[in-house]
Amino acid sequence: MHPPETTTKMASVRFMVTPTKIDDIPGLSDTSPDLSSRSSSRVRFSSRESVPETSRSEPMSEMSGATTSLATVALDPASDRTSNPQDVTEDPSQNSITGEHSQLLDDGHKKARNAYLNNSNYEEGDEYFDKNLALFEEEMDTRPKVSSLLNRMANYTNLTQGAKEHEEAENITEGKKKPTKTPQMGTFMGVYLPCLQNIFGVILFLRLTWVVGTAGVLQAFAIVLICCCCTMLTAISMSAIATNGVVPAGGSYFMISRALGPEFGGAVGLCFYLGTTFAAAMYILGAIEIFLVYIVPRAAIFRSDDALKESAAMLNNMRVYGTAFLVLMVLVVFIGVRYVNKFASLFLACVIVSILAIYAGAIKSSFAPPHFPVCMLGNRTLSSRHIDICSKTKEINNMTVPSKLWGFFCNSSQFFNATCDEYFIHNNVTSIQGIPGLASGVITENLWSNYLPKGEIIEKPSAKSSDVLGSLNHEYVLVDITTSFTLLVGIFFPSVTGIMAGSNRSGDLKDAQKSIPIGTILAILTTSFVYLSNVVLFGACIEGVVLRDKFGDAVKGNLVVGTLSWPSPWVIVIGSFFSTCGAGLQSLTGAPRLLQAIAKDNIIPFLRVFGHSKANGEPTWALLLTAAIAELGILIASLDLVAPILSMFFLMCYLFVNLACALQTLLRTPNWRPRFRYYHAEKEWGDGIRGLSLSAARFALLRLEEGPPHTKNWRPQLLVLLKLDEDLHVKHPRLLTFASQLKAGKGLTIVGSVIVGNFLENYGEALAAEQTIKHLMEAEKVKGFCQLVVAAKLREGISHLIQSCGLGGMKHNTVVMGWPNGWRQSEDARAWKTFIGTVRVTTAAHLALLVAKNISFFPSNVEQFSEGNIDVWWIVHDGGMLMLLPFLLKQHKVWRKCSIRIFTVAQLEDNSIQMKKDLATFLYHLRIEAEVEVVEMHDSDISAYTYERTLMMEQRSQMLRHMRLSKTERDREAQLVKDRNSMLRLTSIGSDEDEETETYQEKVHMTWTKDKYMASRGQKAKSMEGFQDLLNMRPDHSNVRRMHTAVKLNEVIVNKSHEAKLVLLNMPGPPRNPEGDENYMEFLEVLTEGLERVLLVRGGGSEVITIYS
Repeated sequence: MHPPETTTKMASVRFMVTPTKIDDIPGLSDTSPDLSSRSSSRVRFSSRESVPETSRSEPMSEMSGATTSLATVALDPASDRTSNPQDVTEDPSQNSITGEHSQLLDDGHKKARNAYLNNSNYEEGDEYFDKNLALFEEEMDTRPKVSSLLNRMANYTNLTQGAKEHEEAENITEGKKKPTKTPQMGTFMGVYLPCLQNIFGVILFLRLTWVVGTAGVLQAFAIVLICCCCTMLTAISMSAIATNGVVPAGGSYFMISRALGPEFGGAVGLCFYLGTTFAAAMYILGAIEIFLVYIVPRAAIFRSDDALKESAAMLNNMRVYGTAFLVLMVLVVFIGVRYVNKFASLFLACVIVSILAIYAGAIKSSFAPPHFPVCMLGNRTLSSRHIDICSKTKEINNMTVPSKLWGFFCNSSQFFNATCDEYFIHNNVTSIQGIPGLASGVITENLWSNYLPKGEIIEKPSAKSSDVLGSLNHEYVLVDITTSFTLLVGIFFPSVTGIMAGSNRSGDLKDAQKSIPIGTILAILTTSFVYLSNVVLFGACIEGVVLRDKFGDAVKGNLVVGTLSWPSPWVIVIGSFFSTCGAGLQSLTGAPRLLQAIAKDNIIPFLRVFGHSKANGEPTWALLLTAAIAELGILIASLDLVAPILSMFFLMCYLFVNLACALQTLLRTPNWRPRFRYYHAEKEWGDGIRGLSLSAARFALLRLEEGPPHTKNWRPQLLVLLKLDEDLHVKHPRLLTFASQLKAGKGLTIVGSVIVGNFLENYGEALAAEQTIKHLMEAEKVKGFCQLVVAAKLREGISHLIQSCGLGGMKHNTVVMGWPNGWRQSEDARAWKTFIGTVRVTTAAHLALLVAKNISFFPSNVEQFSEGNIDVWWIVHDGGMLMLLPFLLKQHKVWRKCSIRIFTVAQLEDNSIQMKKDLATFLYHLRIEAEVEVVEMHDSDISAYTYERTLMMEQRSQMLRHMRLSKTERDREAQLVKDRNSMLRLTSIGSDEDEETETYQEKVHMTWTKDKYMASRGQKAKSMEGFQDLLNMRPDHSNVRRMHTAVKLNEVIVNKSHEAKLVLLNMPGPPRNPEGDENYMEFLEVLTEGLERVLLVRGGGSEVITIYS
């Protein structure tokens, strides 16, 4: 904020009403004060000099014009003295009254002057004096200034995962808040790399080659594509949810549970937790498989010479070593979880190096394929683990002797008297290249699937073979599990999970709404490319029988993908081992915290104990439960059996993520404003469940009774108050048009009206009016209900509508009404009193209120603005309605091309530059695209124009009061002459002036006597005396300050928004003292003068918009 002395004055629009000269009023020139005697140096008028006097667009009413000539006579004639000689100096540039000087108050009225003149001696801590917001001061305790709100809300704090404290953080006092580090992680480090690390894993290195060999290149490509598309669609939905507000630390569980509610949220949270826990078991089993099969096969504890029992012994080894690995990893997580995160980059490096080694080996194989021979007996694949030479015989000292292979198929190691396997006798032993290379054309053989039952021998279909069955020998490479397309999908799917790693780190991201969608989708595209390209490369470089060999028996026990890699198979073996261990540690770190978050939310009561943690915040009990569940997966001991379980849990989780996004999109809740927009295609399919409508409606209404909606689910449910003319036609049909544009067919709309009279007599009229309104609703495409009330008084009927409309929890929360046009010209005060009464009723009922001024100028549904602005003037915060309404309007075709501009007012003590930054940040988190501007209003001095305008307002009110009284007397006399015994009700239909009516009725019964005649003459004399008192009126100081607020705000609003298609601004509340009601109407009139379309907005006292998802 610039210092006051250096601040450039803001251009303002002057609205000038030039008073008639005092000499033009007969009989008053001798009583006028000497206005040329002095001026007050405290009053500055220079801000009104640059604009012509004719700039005020709305002419004053006749009565206002009449009272204008009396404005100057309110100045005290006794105030022609000054206590300070310096004040006598006149500055012509500071005079806004043409040709005249301004003298305000004498020394005897210092107290009044201090209230509305620039007073530097106001008490410390007074928030309202010397400010430009006096019109809003009575409600500052419930509707704070925007500057104080922005300072609190723009800089949110990331809290622990799944905790509810983020919704209560705003209630914590500044002194109790702990300093927090600003998140600094970007898209690459915070989302992209963690997603890569979690997606790439054990399946890529241990099972993808087997999937390609079994399913063929085409079906394997389809399997990978299906899985990748599933995660891509889920990532798109997750991106929409993640960008629908601030995502504090809590990640995917927080997003899902807050989007779907506690019931679905708890179920999805448990699916996600169990999936993460079984993922830890799968990674540990993968690490043990690499360790025992490819690194240290001799470390196996259980062995068996029987081929049928060898697999069972291997499972026992997996259980023992898996349990030991699990205990070790749990200890690491328990003691030093921070080291797990520090080594995450090392584990990721291992994965990336391993993948690069695969690509390098594939490229090298095109011109120099690695030498990995595969021994074949006929077309059957032989295990090379125990074979010394791929031949039936071998040469030793020029002698042909049987090889080890002969001994495996014959009962004797001698040529003579040996009984051999029939298939062994009739087929030759050959050696083929296991890695023929990229240019070999082997892909043509690997295109098609080769699903086999358990125990079948892996064969090469193109190789020659005698049609002899032979016996089953353990030296063949056998199928260890019955395969099918769906089984392969279940085994491969865990290799594409891990897409939520970025959202789990949302609390550490500098800009989660930007980083999560970009990072996650880029990571999925990267991994999808790697998987799909590897499918093609594996099929094009590796022999089919080797691809189908799960454990590399045909290539001397090497990891199959390692045989393709360059420079050595050990690059893949070591890299995959460390990356798998790292992934297991990450799962054991994340799963307990996820369980702790579910337990803290208290969704499932018996899990409450797992919400506790040790002193440093580590979830000890949750870690122990996670280890116990992971042990169940390890006891299964087979990677191929655990992977489908994992797939099931993650598919359920992803289903609910997509369901959450679909429901939010179909329901179109106002809070659903994701920045990521590419998540839904607009289609209307209709519905086929009409028969369930009644039971569904009953169920929904009962559910709504359980409590008020959360801020995220708040949408305006409208009660539109229409006014009918004498022919029972709607006076302002554009009010319904505006309601249809605001609602776009969603939510509840009730159209209400009041017919004044007796229900028994006016029932037919009510039915006719209801049909008229329904036809109009149909024409304006308003989907809702019509409610008509017949009441003796208009105000009572409106109150009944506001109180009783709706059913159960399906009730309105917003009232829409029109501005009472012509209230100034009307001698009957009932119109504006009914309006103010409605405002008070809505406030008492804690309902929001929308008042459309100049409603006839609002666009119809066929008019579409091709450009323009919707300007929001956010003066005080009363729940966020001003932010929500322009967003809802822009959903309609009429306003869709308009831009939103949001203005707020900065006072002298506010930092306007920081306010603009905070407001921009706040709107970014709200997912609302708008131009932001902070208007500085430093000069809080009262101008002469404001003083005169206030004086004219009070003179007009007083004069109308006398005129209404005089008219009442005349009408009563005429009526008494006509019928002295009749009961006369002078108030019109819809009147609620009960006190006046009773007074009139009492006077009507008086007999026309001389005393009555004298009393009437006395009343007329008093009226003349009251008119004379107008000349000596002095405006109330509080009215002057409120008028000053209205004038100053109107100046800046008209200056900035005179060409706006619609202006929305805070509606000040009515005065607590009903005596100032007419002045309140004048303040609102002044506040909105010169604007074509205005929507006055008043919140219902609760928050209707939130930055959280």
